[in-house]
Amino acid sequence: MENNIRVSDLQQYVGQEITSFYLVTEKELREGKNDHYLRMRLSDRSGSVSANIWNNAKKEAENFDQGDVIKIKANVVSYKGQIQLSVTKTRFADKSEYDLTEFLTTSKRNPDEMAAEFFKIIDSVANPFLNKLLRSIFEDKDFFARYQKAPAAKSWHHNYVHGLLEHTLSVASLCDYAAMRYPVDRDLLICGALLHDVAKVIEYANTTVIEFTDIGRLIGHLSLSDQLVCEKAARIPGFPDEILLNLRHLILSHHGTYENASVRLPQTIEAVVLHHCDNLDAQSTGVAQLIEAAPESSVWSEFDRLNSRYYRIYRPEN
Repeated sequence: MENNIRVSDLQQYVGQEITSFYLVTEKELREGKNDHYLRMRLSDRSGSVSANIWNNAKKEAENFDQGDVIKIKANVVSYKGQIQLSVTKTRFADKSEYDLTEFLTTSKRNPDEMAAEFFKIIDSVANPFLNKLLRSIFEDKDFFARYQKAPAAKSWHHNYVHGLLEHTLSVASLCDYAAMRYPVDRDLLICGALLHDVAKVIEYANTTVIEFTDIGRLIGHLSLSDQLVCEKAARIPGFPDEILLNLRHLILSHHGTYENASVRLPQTIEAVVLHHCDNLDAQSTGVAQLIEAAPESSVWSEFDRLNSRYYRIYRPEN
């Protein structure tokens, strides 16, 4: 993969034709005014970029699938301040031609350091039942290995390897701060923070691109997390019904609204705090990722399809 051009370096090639390898993370054949065109998102570990095939789109689309690494020939263009690729030729890349780790985006944080921080938070949970519950889940080495690698989302925030662990630590940190300001049960809130997305390990498939599993699509991580917690709590003798009830409510209500696929609305102060801490980290990180992906000269981010808006980038003078 000699002379491969990273996504983060594409700005240097505006107006030039390039040949390079990228991972196809999105692929959609669309109908244009005169013919079909192929809309793609191509990625490597440095970022992702929008790409289009305007000519012979149907034929080119047969060459590869989403999740494949492809070799492309493309013109680098700047459209409304954003870098895009106008692809003229594609070829499926054999695994012998590349190192897959070059295409998988990972957290900027060290995963082992995050794991140590995670278990330190578990140690801080004084309630013996909640502490035992957390250990029964996360001290399973096989499960935690999957948890440590899992993404937190498909497309919006922390959508990369180790993203779930990074997001969970942020939410737990925010909840810990909130526990010093509001009349909440700190142990219950922290336990809810550590478990609110635990079943995303089951919801997403471990492939080159983040995809939902069948059970993830049909059941979802809120209900799956609730099920896991109930099963584990049932094996702990004397686990209090009241604690389990409140913990389950934290998990089932953390999306905040029915429109956002929450199973219930937050109806305890701990649930309200968890929802807002979770949403703060998810939304802020999602916007931060858009801003970080924008070229240094850009004043606006790429379009946020989830929230239907652009974000203006503030760049203070040094």
